[in-house]
Amino acid sequence: QLHMLGEGSRGATLEITLAKLLYTSGNTQIIGMSATLNNVGDLQKFLQAEYYTNNFRPVELKEYIKIRDTIYAVDSKTADGFTFSRLLNFKYSSNLEKADPDHIIALVTEVIPKYSCLIFCPTKKNCENVASMVCKYLNKEFRAHREKEKQDLIKNLKGIGNGSICPVLKQTIPFGVAYHHGGLTNDERKIIEEAYSAGVLCLLACTATLAAGVNLPARRVILRAPYVASDFLKKNQYKQMIGRAGRAGIDNAGESILIVQEKDKHLVHDLVHSPLENCYSNLLLELTKGMQSLLLSLVGLKIAVTSEEVTSFMRRTLLGVQEELLAKEKSLSEIIQDGLEKLMEKGLLKGKISEKDPSSKSTLTVTPLGKATYKGSIDLAYCNLLYRELKKGLEGLILESNLHLLYLTTPYEMTSTCSPDWMVYLRQFNQLSAAEQKVADIVGVPESFITKKASGQAIRKNVDSAVVNRLYLSFVLYALLKERNVWSISEKFNMSRGYVQNLLNSAASFASCVLHFCEELEEFWVYKALLTELTKQLTYCVKAELIPLMEVAGVLEARAKQLYSAGYKTLAHLANADPATLVKMIEHLSRRQAKQIISSAKMLLSEKAEALQEEVEELLKVPTDIP
Repeated sequence: QLHMLGEGSRGATLEITLAKLLYTSGNTQIIGMSATLNNVGDLQKFLQAEYYTNNFRPVELKEYIKIRDTIYAVDSKTADGFTFSRLLNFKYSSNLEKADPDHIIALVTEVIPKYSCLIFCPTKKNCENVASMVCKYLNKEFRAHREKEKQDLIKNLKGIGNGSICPVLKQTIPFGVAYHHGGLTNDERKIIEEAYSAGVLCLLACTATLAAGVNLPARRVILRAPYVASDFLKKNQYKQMIGRAGRAGIDNAGESILIVQEKDKHLVHDLVHSPLENCYSNLLLELTKGMQSLLLSLVGLKIAVTSEEVTSFMRRTLLGVQEELLAKEKSLSEIIQDGLEKLMEKGLLKGKISEKDPSSKSTLTVTPLGKATYKGSIDLAYCNLLYRELKKGLEGLILESNLHLLYLTTPYEMTSTCSPDWMVYLRQFNQLSAAEQKVADIVGVPESFITKKASGQAIRKNVDSAVVNRLYLSFVLYALLKERNVWSISEKFNMSRGYVQNLLNSAASFASCVLHFCEELEEFWVYKALLTELTKQLTYCVKAELIPLMEVAGVLEARAKQLYSAGYKTLAHLANADPATLVKMIEHLSRRQAKQIISSAKMLLSEKAEALQEEVEELLKVPTDIP
């Protein structure tokens, strides 16, 4: 996935990590792989790498496009790039023609249920609609294919949803069809992927994320439209999607069919026949997570502590290699100069950057705030704000419940993707105790504001929308820690389950970041104890007694509940369990999984014991400097 270097903040983080590795370690071997890279020369130079390329594909891939009811093969030898392949022969009634104008059912029923098929759709909602629509018009005999296993799949999904299952999946799974996108929880996604790999499900309607991540090949891949959301498809994305066609060892060929509207034909011609996009450094585009973050950690980790050393490091990044292309207005040394000055303005670095003589030996050092920021991996866009908010919290933290602390650990970057439902906001606010309502006031969201918003009145006073959204997300987390049920919370707040789970995961990691941030700053000592506990609650989001079981690899919430009620209440119970008894006591647990859980528990137990043993030895050590 080396092409990820060119993708936003992920790309910047990857470039920073690779550049540090190359600079500090002479003998680490880096192997980068990608099927969709164009400007290999730049990356070769950046990674100081040998280049190996091969066009071998174990299963031949045939590319097609479909316009109305005609299928054309992609053929670079002809003048217009396409040759006629065949007409679709599927009898469409006028009703079906209305419901399925793109003939998806015709394309799908040519391969399923015997073979597998993926349909890439532009949006999450579209995935669900396509899955539903296909099942409405499939013959009844599709239900008979591996019926028992499909019933088990529905039972499993209900199990992880605490008795709830998405109505769309309940309707589509009996036909061997499901959708797959970010709106599912991780557990649901995993179960659906396993069922598809095993052939229990034969058709997945999915978003582009499936092409980039999971390895789920298919006999036929259909692209519902040449768009991701409302953006026209990029060549890299197209290649990743069609690359899923053809399963090694199963198919003798794979095929991809891109559904095209007449108006997009010329764009699609360019898409199919153009070269891959180049991969460019994102250090400048992602300023706070890229360039500034890199400069701060270089000085903090003492990798480079003078202007000269910093410049010499930067020459070896992908940005350094692509300096001519990317740094048009300023030279690399001017960009570095600006970056270091910004960090000083923010109070994260101190020292002199000599303007007149960049080669001066004046040493740069990080301030305590700077150290806390890179140790806590805090995005530099928010570090000063976080400091101010924690400082303000010291003057009057409301600890009647964990709402105030949750607000402080709600991730800043999720506020922009959140649009509150004002009636829900008001309802949640009214359910708070008087002390908890004070939290809203302290952070800057007065009750009158929420009331006016809910009743649609005009607002005269200026209230910061980022704070309003952040408090709303804190309400979601607060309800989640109380009820511990992603399903009921997603219904209550009208958000997808995947979004709620993503919020919970982000809050757990941000809480851990804030904890590390506070550990570096003496004045925030009080937050250490409070956040250690909160981070645990957010990480596992279960009743406290299940946490020790969930620390074992392979034990998720549903399994932890089963184990606990079967009498396996502690780590020691699990480590000393008998596999055969475990399989008997726990529903849907294979012998292999039981052995895995037991050996993970044994390993964890001995790690904990060793850590305690080391503490004992440390305590009993005789000091060498006794007077």
